[in-house]
Amino acid sequence: MDQSELMKFRQHPWHGLELGKLSPQIVNCYVEMVPTDTVKYEIDKVTGILKVDRPQKYSSICPSLYGFLPQTYAGEKVAKYCADKSGRSGLIGDGDPLDVCILTQNVIAHGDVIVRAIPIGGFRLLDGEEVDDKIISVMVDDLVFGNITNIDECPQSLIEQLRHYFLTYKDAPGKSSFQTEIIATYGREEAQKVIELGAMDYQDLIRHEKNY
Repeated sequence: MDQSELMKFRQHPWHGLELGKLSPQIVNCYVEMVPTDTVKYEIDKVTGILKVDRPQKYSSICPSLYGFLPQTYAGEKVAKYCADKSGRSGLIGDGDPLDVCILTQNVIAHGDVIVRAIPIGGFRLLDGEEVDDKIISVMVDDLVFGNITNIDECPQSLIEQLRHYFLTYKDAPGKSSFQTEIIATYGREEAQKVIELGAMDYQDLIRHEKNY
């Protein structure tokens, strides 16, 4: 099948969408969820189609757009960086694209859209022994958030809402709480470093798969 034929088909959001030529300063983000969603959606890694992961068991909802950074992967390099920064041992990447929150005052009604955003910081989050960083970003040219350049310029109440969501979003009635912890909040430079490492981990993943 030649290139013209391939262009008739939708690209896989993880593999077919580029992170962006200005990365890590400005990145393309694939949005899976919006703040009005009461069901957790995530990309199906095989088909690239947005799927229902699970209904939200409690009333807590993500206060921002939420999705992932294409052509990134939480692998060995992301895990090692987290281990070096935290002093923890035995950490591994969670094996997913890097997660991203996008702050905007604009109302976006649904996921399955691409947003250009500026990384301003992140949460160093551990899910058990798995490294699951959450990159915090602002939508490019957003009227309210677009001029923010670092996470410490964000309203603290919004950052606390995000923290609460990620510390509780896997809880379910009648079940023990998951061992999710945010061990640090970092700024723009570290966010850019994590993105660079995530892009390198993705290239390692692709090279490894091509060898099989």
